[in-house]
Amino acid sequence: MVPIALLVSIIAFFLMQLSPGDPATFFVSPDAPPQELERMRERLGVDQPIMVQFGRWITGVVQGDLGMSFYQRRPVTQAYFSALPVTLMLAGAGLAVALVLAIPIGIISALKQNTLIDKIATLFIFTGISLPNFWFGMMLILLFAVTLGWLPAQGFSRVDFWASLRSLIMPAIALGYPNSAIIARMTRSSMLEVMRQDYVQTARAKGIRARVVMYRHAFMNAINPILTVTGLVIAAMMAGSVVIETVFNLPGIGRLVVNSVMRRDYPVIQGSLLLTAMMIIMVNLVIDLLYAVFDPRIRYD
Repeated sequence: MVPIALLVSIIAFFLMQLSPGDPATFFVSPDAPPQELERMRERLGVDQPIMVQFGRWITGVVQGDLGMSFYQRRPVTQAYFSALPVTLMLAGAGLAVALVLAIPIGIISALKQNTLIDKIATLFIFTGISLPNFWFGMMLILLFAVTLGWLPAQGFSRVDFWASLRSLIMPAIALGYPNSAIIARMTRSSMLEVMRQDYVQTARAKGIRARVVMYRHAFMNAINPILTVTGLVIAAMMAGSVVIETVFNLPGIGRLVVNSVMRRDYPVIQGSLLLTAMMIIMVNLVIDLLYAVFDPRIRYD
């Protein structure tokens, strides 16, 4: 985790330095004299050589200080964690949608291999993989908000819990359905591989109920590849939330990063990339630990 965090810090910092634009120009008038622009650059700390700025940045990171936002004039950690709950709610709801759709479809598709049901499930999978989530989100808005008027088109309420849930339904579907196709595909492949194993055939020959064979002998032994791809899907959802939060105007991490890019708010962008990367690393660590929970053979080894 430590070398990955260091690498992400380096990449995040130098990508910002390579991006065009001067953050000082967002705080002074276009007609301001050069002296005022230089004073603003000095105030923001972007007048120093790149390596000096990097040394200051990495020193702060080691000490847990990600700097101050240029635009919001508050610590980056405060800006990040104030927006984090919305993104976590969106990612959690999107993951729930993905799993509820993917696991049953993948299992049924494997059990009904080469039948009409399997072909319909395969169509569902490839349709989900092919759909751009921003286009899908806009189609949901057009149907459920504009045409039917059932759900709010955009926005998020931090006060009314039920209103916030209603505002997350369409974003969760737009984020979850395309990613559910990936999990469903892996579930089908993993189940097909396990169902050919001798111990599954033996369990069937003993007359054990089909439901027990499917769950205890097949699915529980096929779950590790599914966990692996679920970890990748969670990372993809964290990245995809940037687009979804912009489409649905949700005040989460994605919207914070987009606004910071527009304003050249370097500390917020760098800090958000680093903190999000650390969250994804922690998710993958949890996935690795879950392998041993679902598969006792890993603990025995």
